[in-house]
Amino acid sequence: MPDLKNKTIGVLGLSFKPDTGDIREAPSIKIIKELIMQNAKLKAYDPKAMDNFKKIFPGIAYTNAEDVLNSDAVLILTEWDEFKKLDYSGKMVIDGRRIDKAKKQARTYEGVCWQI
Repeated sequence: MPDLKNKTIGVLGLSFKPDTGDIREAPSIKIIKELIMQNAKLKAYDPKAMDNFKKIFPGIAYTNAEDVLNSDAVLILTEWDEFKKLDYSGKMVIDGRRIDKAKKQARTYEGVCWQI
């Protein structure tokens, strides 16, 4: 997806690590800043960190996990257990947390941050 202008990018996971609302030094901050600079439309979901994230990025859409999947591309940035239960069929997924189900189901899948 070379041009992100007006593309909807869904973000699953905003916190630094699962089971916390802590966003200090979370990679999602830098990633979302860059996506905004590229004029992408953003949808985001995190079970615990959305309130903290809204303080930094009040202008993005905060929603549920299923709605995030209805995007042009989906980024998985935190390894929450509930993300392992989602249906990624037909989706474009960029996975930073090794969600095997996403790898098996996605139409287009790119895993980042590890060597295979």
